[in-house]
Amino acid sequence: MAILTVPKVLREKLGDEGVEALINLLNEAAHHERNNLLGIVEERFARRVAETEKRLDNRITEVEARLEQRITEEVARLEQRITAVEAKLDRRIAEVEAKFNGRIAEVEAKLDSRIAEVEAKLDSRIAEVEAKLDSRIAEVKVMLSERYASLVRWMFIFWAGQIGVILALFALLR
Repeated sequence: MAILTVPKVLREKLGDEGVEALINLLNEAAHHERNNLLGIVEERFARRVAETEKRLDNRITEVEARLEQRITEEVARLEQRITAVEAKLDRRIAEVEAKFNGRIAEVEAKLDSRIAEVEAKLDSRIAEVEAKLDSRIAEVKVMLSERYASLVRWMFIFWAGQIGVILALFALLR
């Protein structure tokens, strides 16, 4: 708050009580204006936080959708490849079966283990992608909460400073 000096002409016309009343009126108007400004700033801050949260949610949803689509495409591609490999192996087995009846069991065992390896690799890759996505989402949430805590802390410091200034001015005016 600014310290006001009343010109001699006003002091003479208004008197000491009138000058005091004028200063109190001006101080009260300044106080109301500051409260209005704080309300506007608080509204803008809340709206901006909400907008940022919405954008981040949209971005996370987009990333999740893209990753899900890529996983689906990769699974479909690998399934086609497995199907093609299985068809090729089935033909080969038929040929080998005609020539070597004794090796059929051995070839089936190899195929089963290969399919299990491919499935295990796919399962582990899907688990890795899900873990990375969960980790990134958790990081974004932590960043948001840290940002929010920092802003609240600074708002508290600002308010505490303002209260200190107001109390100091009241003390000076008395």
